Amino acid sequence: EVQLQASGGGLVQAGGSLTLSCAVSGFNSDDYAIGWFRQASGKERERVSCIESSDGRTMYADSLKGRFITSINNAKNTVYLQMSSLKPEDTAVFYCAAGVSYSFIPSSYAFWGQGTQVTVSS
Repeated sequence: EVQLQASGGGLVQAGGSLTLSCAVSGFNSDDYAIGWFRQASGKERERVSCIESSDGRTMYADSLKGRFITSINNAKNTVYLQMSSLKPEDTAVFYCAAGVSYSFIPSSYAFWGQGTQVTVSS
């Protein structure tokens, strides 16, 4: 059974930093993609980043480039999302998802974590 455990959310002041973790277990292949998505209250789910486990290639939402960095520790089967210069508009529930396709399309991810709340105060 594939499981994703997202953690690291919390309350941070504007301008601060936070690192989220996504622990992946049960995936049958060493080659998979992890996507980060977020959803603010009352808004549509938004793509954040994607990373391919085999070669570490990444892609980001244009609006987040330079502030958000995703990385992977294959030995720990854990993906990280480092967020810096946080803004109140970054407040959302952040989800990690696992799938076989390196993609920003949510439907390409078969497995989703439970989400972790990030709140940025002004």
